[in-house]
Amino acid sequence: MYTDKKHGRRWPVFLAAILTAVLLVYGFWLAAGGSGRNSAKDGARALRAAVQNAALQCYVVEGMYPPGLAYLEENYGLQINSDDYYVTYEVFASNLPPDVTVIRKPG
Repeated sequence: MYTDKKHGRRWPVFLAAILTAVLLVYGFWLAAGGSGRNSAKDGARALRAAVQNAALQCYVVEGMYPPGLAYLEENYGLQINSDDYYVTYEVFASNLPPDVTVIRKPG
């Protein structure tokens, strides 16, 4: 006698699908909550990396690090959000990488 064994397997598959969906939603919820808390630090890190990358690009193209941020903004398309961040760019010599510090403004 032939019996259909797939009939009894519906519930485990259904439960596995529901459990997977719940875990995915929970994972996205955790990721969204964690990213909101670190967005200020991430923004400052991203801006610092952008300044350093633009300075390095200038060094590769011109053979010297730029004298200041204004040079990078004019010639290399760097955009700095001065409303939200303090940026210091200190150059010791034209052949040494600059010291870049980015701090988020309070408020």
